[in-house]
Amino acid sequence: MAPVTLEDVKRDPEVDALIVKGNEHLGAMGFTEHSHRHLNLVAKISYNVLEHLGYDRRLAELAAIAGYLHDIGNVISRQDHGQTGALLAYRILTRLGMPTAEVATIVGAIGNHEEEYGQAVNTVGAALILADKSDVHRSRVRNNDISTFDIHDRVNYAVQHSFLRVDASRRTITLELTIDLSISTPMEYFEIFLTRMIMCRRAAAFLDCHFGLVVNEARLL
Repeated sequence: MAPVTLEDVKRDPEVDALIVKGNEHLGAMGFTEHSHRHLNLVAKISYNVLEHLGYDRRLAELAAIAGYLHDIGNVISRQDHGQTGALLAYRILTRLGMPTAEVATIVGAIGNHEEEYGQAVNTVGAALILADKSDVHRSRVRNNDISTFDIHDRVNYAVQHSFLRVDASRRTITLELTIDLSISTPMEYFEIFLTRMIMCRRAAAFLDCHFGLVVNEARLL
């Protein structure tokens, strides 16, 4: 049997339905966008992190699959969505015929990507954390009324460009942000995303790399 690929997962009707409904549920609660845009981007970045660092391409493919599936637990609840998502992913990937060892790697990554308790438990999980937490951008803000923005809306909307740069020769992974300072400040970014940055630092260390943060071309970490 051929290995299960990211494209196989994307074509699965069950996966698609869970993504669509999960994003709808988060929208009803006022959360930022968690649609196919976010999942495709996280899948791509997860793959690129491991590929640039020289890891096996199949492992990078598993990271991409984890990235695409990591938020499907939102269809049940935002609370502990990493754990519920891991359980849903286990059933889906097993149904698609993925070997149990690969499934276990992916569900371990998904189950440990949340900020409240997550940590890198494997290489795939480290790449997923870095990819997920680097997706900060104004396109994720659903609220169209700037006057009613809370701090999360304001910080996301202020980010005009974000890029996760991987330098294999220097063993560095750097999140580069361009922020409109008339909307938000780097201090506000740290105020709500400090836990994410700590997660990213630990995830990069798991990959034997140093994590850095550059805002408007100024290095903060």
